[in-house]
Amino acid sequence: MIAVRRATDTLIMLAVIVLAWQVLYRMVGSTALPAPLATLQYLAKFVPSARFAENAWATLVTFIWALALSYSLGLVIGTWMGVHRLSGAVGEPILISIYTLPKITLYPVVLLIFGLSLPGRVTFGAMHGVLPVALLTMNAIRNIPPVYLKAARTLHLSEWQTITTVLLPATLPEVVSGLRIGFTLTLLGVLLAEMFASKSGLGALIINAMQLLQNEEMVTVTIVLFVFAALANSFLLWMEHRLHKRI
Repeated sequence: MIAVRRATDTLIMLAVIVLAWQVLYRMVGSTALPAPLATLQYLAKFVPSARFAENAWATLVTFIWALALSYSLGLVIGTWMGVHRLSGAVGEPILISIYTLPKITLYPVVLLIFGLSLPGRVTFGAMHGVLPVALLTMNAIRNIPPVYLKAARTLHLSEWQTITTVLLPATLPEVVSGLRIGFTLTLLGVLLAEMFASKSGLGALIINAMQLLQNEEMVTVTIVLFVFAALANSFLLWMEHRLHKRI
């Protein structure tokens, strides 16, 4: 029953989006925004093409490396700052200050270090995702009931055993929340990197389509990215809810 209701709500939401899209198209015209039907027809031709597959693969490879880097660094930094209170007290204001800084202002520095290469795009993408993962992981560890840590000390667990058997299970729902936010921001960072300094990737396709006024291609790539992000976030949100119910 819940699944049917969610499916119905999703269909209603999609219908509202398409209707709003059609109304906006009537208002601004095809020069600014393509019609929904024309876009879907273009999507059916463009997505199976070799050009789209090549650029989608380039984005996927960059995104996977950037996501792995942001997750690993974020979890390590967040765990360290959560376990060691002094490190957290000193490092949290610094991380928050960096988090509020628009990352695009740091992209020239990344380009100077890495150039127009895959490591540069990976680094810039990971810069967006690592901080929310680290901050939410740190806060999750800080909110663990003190009795858990007292029990670990009573059992004479090592620091690594405490992390794997106590901290990780207790903080997993909140950590997954950080991973979900990090996923979205890392994808955003990768696309921005491809828009400004890449000849391949979906971000490059979007910026090229904008410059050449190929609105159907631009909206088509945007739709593909939206569907990918929505499905991935839905899975992570479902996992997060399942973990909350188990606690």
